[in-house]
Amino acid sequence: MSRWSRLLGVFVFVALTAIVAAQSQQAPSQPPATQQTPTFKAQVEFVEVDALVTDQQGQFVRNLTKDDFQVFEDGKRQTISTFSLVDIPIERYDRPLFSPRPIERDVQSNERPFDGRVYVMILDDLHVAAQRTARVRNAARQFIEQRLGANDLMAVIFTGGRAQDAQEFTSNKRLLVNAVDKFTGQKLESSVITRNNEYFRQRDVGAAGRIDDPDEQERVFKTRSTLTSLRQVADWFGAVHGRRKTMLFFSEGIDYDLTDIIRAPDAPASSASTIIADIQDAIAATARSNVSIYSIDPRGLTDGTEDAIGVSSFADADDPIAGRGIGQGGLANELRLSQASLRDLSEQSGGFAAVNRNDLTTAFDRIVKDNSSYYVLAYYPPSDKRDGKFHKIEVRTTRPGLVVRSRRGYMSPKGKAPAPQNARTGGMPQDLYEAINSPLQVSGLTMRVFAAPFKGVQPNASVLVGVELLGRDLSLETNSKVDLSYMAIDTKSKIFGARNDSVTMNLRPDTKTRVEQSGFRVLNRMEMPPGRYQLRVAARDSAKTTVGSIVYDLEVPDFYKQPIAMSGLAITSLGGAAMLTARPDDVMRQVLPAPPVAARAFAQNDELAIFTEVYDNSGSAPHKVDIVTSVLTDEGRVLYKNEEVRDSSELQGAKGGYGYTGRVPLSDIVPGSYVLNVEARSRLGDSPTATRQVQFTIVPAAR
Repeated sequence: MSRWSRLLGVFVFVALTAIVAAQSQQAPSQPPATQQTPTFKAQVEFVEVDALVTDQQGQFVRNLTKDDFQVFEDGKRQTISTFSLVDIPIERYDRPLFSPRPIERDVQSNERPFDGRVYVMILDDLHVAAQRTARVRNAARQFIEQRLGANDLMAVIFTGGRAQDAQEFTSNKRLLVNAVDKFTGQKLESSVITRNNEYFRQRDVGAAGRIDDPDEQERVFKTRSTLTSLRQVADWFGAVHGRRKTMLFFSEGIDYDLTDIIRAPDAPASSASTIIADIQDAIAATARSNVSIYSIDPRGLTDGTEDAIGVSSFADADDPIAGRGIGQGGLANELRLSQASLRDLSEQSGGFAAVNRNDLTTAFDRIVKDNSSYYVLAYYPPSDKRDGKFHKIEVRTTRPGLVVRSRRGYMSPKGKAPAPQNARTGGMPQDLYEAINSPLQVSGLTMRVFAAPFKGVQPNASVLVGVELLGRDLSLETNSKVDLSYMAIDTKSKIFGARNDSVTMNLRPDTKTRVEQSGFRVLNRMEMPPGRYQLRVAARDSAKTTVGSIVYDLEVPDFYKQPIAMSGLAITSLGGAAMLTARPDDVMRQVLPAPPVAARAFAQNDELAIFTEVYDNSGSAPHKVDIVTSVLTDEGRVLYKNEEVRDSSELQGAKGGYGYTGRVPLSDIVPGSYVLNVEARSRLGDSPTATRQVQFTIVPAAR
């Protein structure tokens, strides 16, 4: 057993789960509430365990039933109350053949309940050396670009804080890679090397005595900071049930030797006790959350001497002045300690550690495999006592020859349970408040949302937000209401455009029939400065008390700084005009024949109308701007093209926008998938361009 294991025992195995902490820090000011459960809704007092069952060849076994399992807590068999098999397909990102990457969706829907994998990628900048920054970035990019499925969600977090650089849950690979590229290792120099250098300094001046680590307090601070954030994230991640929760922990491990704290006579008395308490708190939270940790060591194949670059010589470890652990042997011990921490944390939580590997392909394949097929079991614990003790869990199968891998236990809370507190909902119904604060979007009341940023009053942009609800999900009783709530959250957790709205369903018979058939839409404007946001929209039918929510990645460009820029695309169609618009937009009324729609599937006998604004900042010299609208096939072949030329004189010398409206007939295009491409190009200078692309589908002609 490693020294790490001996000192911390069972308290260690979940310390890393808390990695989602930065996510909760980026959420709205109120803590996120329990979101919709993908598989089943476990009550708070349930203990949930996910189990990987494989045969002797390492292949997952799919045909087991609840009767094939036995669950033991502290050696006593428990009654399995809830059982399910999770078998998740790996969905590839849909992209046109002519494009090297997927075209990002401008419409988000919750019609399909979430059925993918949930990853939190933890980039441990506090415990990765600066010289290995590129290794971490490359490995993290590899997983995102080659292993993340279109139906998966991932968040990216830094243990050193920097919430503004983290990425909330998304399936957008570009946003995830952008977050990864902001990673920079900031690990302190090895304590062995630091003390070694201090030894030679003292020897050269004729001093003698104990060789202390001058960075001791900073090491304690960084260790405590990591553990605190882990605990916060673990508490938040516990809200997700019925789904395997996975931490991808890119780290060189915690090489901090607690015996040095405990034995150092001049160390503050609180150092050892507080750091161990932090570990216990993090582990207690993580064990309850049922999180699996997969550790990835960026050092690859190493003998531990790599960190000794620049050190010309080492003290003799036997020299009494040098003290324990200084020298080449000290470096090797430090490496063993850090790798042991990664193994212990991973194996105890049901994952594994990828250490001493230069090629991570096999490890990444196994991580995806582990998170694609598994069983989820839940049971009531034998006692409701909050004893603060660790309770061992063992999962067995009655079928011979099978191997079961699951978490090894959980930490019971200690003391009296806190009294439930009523959250301040800002006037929203409680279920609507919980939906809009959920980190994952909620299915139930089906919604489609689009968002198109336009230039607003400087420095803000004006973002047009459209929400469509399907009539089949609505009660449509006389005087019933649909409540709507909006907000956009920036990377510093600041909220913009928060608004509660309500639509009363007091409909005439013909209008009610229309809404039943096609639903209705509401348009809204939100003012916010350029930046990256998470747009959240939630809706609630008051009669059915059904709710739904959308989480939308929104980027607002700085329209004033680019030579030429383009607003979002507002798209409508003849068919889309059939949907009732409960709250239209005054600007769109003037530029489009019908309100903008969220539909991206159109009948062959329909016609599209589009509106965008082109902002020309390319120069004051007279010039022209070409605006081209085209429809492209999957291979990039042009099926439809319309060109329009605008003159800078229209702007009267001011930096402004060309309002552009285009029509796209669909009658001559066969049903299939296509890309709508709108491009603006200035003829001035090096011909700067701005482009918007939207994927859409044509279906057979409607009657």
